[in-house]
Amino acid sequence: MENIKHECGIAMIRLRKPLEYYKEKYGTYFYGFNKLYLLMEKQHNRGQEGAGFCSLSLSAEPGKEYIHRERALGSGAIKEIFADAKKTIKEAEENNTPESELPHVAELYMGHLRYSTGGRKGVKYVHPFLRRSSWRSESFMLCGNFTMTNTDEIFQSLVEKGQHPRVDAETIMLLEQLSFALDKENKRCYDIYKAQGLNGIEIQQKIKENLVIKNIIKDAPKTWDGGYVVCGAVGNGDMFVLRDSNGIRPAFYYYDDEIVVVASERPVIQTVMNVSVNSVKELTPGSAIIVNAKGDVEIEDILGEKKNEKCSFERIYISRGNDKDIYNERKSLGRTLAPSILKSIDYDIEHTVFSFIPNTAEVAYFGMMEGMENYLTQLKFEEIQKLDKDDVEYADKLKTILSKRVRTEKIAIKDIKLRTFITEGQARNDLAAHVYDVTYGQVQNFVDNLVVIDDSIVRGTTLKESIIRILDRLHPKKIVIVSSCPQVRYPDYYGIDMSRMAEFAAFRAAVELLKERNMEYVLDDTYKKCKEQAGLPKEEIVNYVKDVYAPFTDDEISKKIAEMLTPEGINAEIELVYHTLEGMHQSIPDNHGDWYFSGNYPTPGGNKLVNKAFIDYYEGDTKAPI
Repeated sequence: MENIKHECGIAMIRLRKPLEYYKEKYGTYFYGFNKLYLLMEKQHNRGQEGAGFCSLSLSAEPGKEYIHRERALGSGAIKEIFADAKKTIKEAEENNTPESELPHVAELYMGHLRYSTGGRKGVKYVHPFLRRSSWRSESFMLCGNFTMTNTDEIFQSLVEKGQHPRVDAETIMLLEQLSFALDKENKRCYDIYKAQGLNGIEIQQKIKENLVIKNIIKDAPKTWDGGYVVCGAVGNGDMFVLRDSNGIRPAFYYYDDEIVVVASERPVIQTVMNVSVNSVKELTPGSAIIVNAKGDVEIEDILGEKKNEKCSFERIYISRGNDKDIYNERKSLGRTLAPSILKSIDYDIEHTVFSFIPNTAEVAYFGMMEGMENYLTQLKFEEIQKLDKDDVEYADKLKTILSKRVRTEKIAIKDIKLRTFITEGQARNDLAAHVYDVTYGQVQNFVDNLVVIDDSIVRGTTLKESIIRILDRLHPKKIVIVSSCPQVRYPDYYGIDMSRMAEFAAFRAAVELLKERNMEYVLDDTYKKCKEQAGLPKEEIVNYVKDVYAPFTDDEISKKIAEMLTPEGINAEIELVYHTLEGMHQSIPDNHGDWYFSGNYPTPGGNKLVNKAFIDYYEGDTKAPI
């Protein structure tokens, strides 16, 4: 699997009891702080480019800082931000700050792990984002796992309100939108209590206690087109986590009388809080979990639930595989591929070695082996039925049949130490070819087939530059590369860094087939259709990029991909076996979002951007080899 930068991760904690409670029960004021660290570390798979967190102290007196934030860049960002936090804490201790008033001793925590899918780099774009104010009820913190397809429209909506956004980064625009709504809610409350004759501290205290979070989050999302889990916290202690109506991006929560926890992945909460799977709930699409300043929890339907477009790629690759449902789904993906794999090896189990590409395909491999074992069991049964019990060689024949096994070996080994040692030129290309090593002596030269499963084949660069070359050194008769997901044909615009058409092996193969068959007019026609739609509202735009794939079967495209990814000098026959769309849905029945494979985008903005991606491809590099 090539390294695909993908969606971010969130973690939120709200303590529901006074800090003294946690000191007495757990021996530390840093109970929430420690839990946040664990939640973030166990989601490190969701962000390798940066990390940040905020802590909000509800008991801080005027004149004392009540919001602390740490942010850092790089793969070691989690350790760095918590090391920086501990340094800040130590400095405060040296200044004789009371233990209960130390920095990051707080009731509310917000954490974020980041991939820069929007192309914005630098620590200033690392979440959480802050809007500070001397009024607690107007201070606001924001982070999230989101990508919007219509940042231009969101920007314009801000301008039309009279605002002057400093930059057009979507996170900052969402911060401005929600801050504007927060100001309106503050003004609504202020007018009520002012009319009641209250003044100064009395008004502010009432506002702090009676903000209505639903009023803050109900309007701004009407302008959003994308997949999102948006997390917000107000300086008074109110917090929310809002999920998009289609459920594109994931969110799970747990709460008891001590704590509220929200994260991007279910097993992370299970592990950190040591609770059962049934105790952790999935946040319903379109809903928000809201915790008010008093610590009361409610689940509110804010936007309404729409068509299920929960991300299937999340289940195949992105999430950690220790979620019970995801684990079983990945096994099913491998198991349901068995018929296609058997066909590719001409049902020759005896002369086939099965393995996987480490490490994300391991669970699918277990499923694939179950499928092979099931086939072999049936084969044994049929052969035994044919035996003559009166045959003097009956026992020997029976023993021979029962001794048949599916040959499984760990063939591919990832040498992590080689990944970044050499960085330039031909030397790097040579290094890339050795990122994987192989186990020698397990494949019979020019007799055995070798089947290896991967979780996905997107760009195909690792296959061409490394894996196929190295596997061919074992001298198999045939190499079958299996993808546990269908052909990735379309860019993602909801949090995964796959946005350019020419990146996809399937697209390159389709283009090559069009050229071979003198059908390049399809590219021209597709371009014209996309251009004609360019000025239309996104709701009226059709995904015409589907036309590029329409003339060909899945098998034709798979065969062409295999041909294009096979390096010169390879002796073995190379075949690629992709999962079907139908088979994927069978294995992942509850996550219907399949736009990567089908082109059926869950929001109108997806159609707009995929057409633009094709226009950019056509205008930029139509004649160059791809």
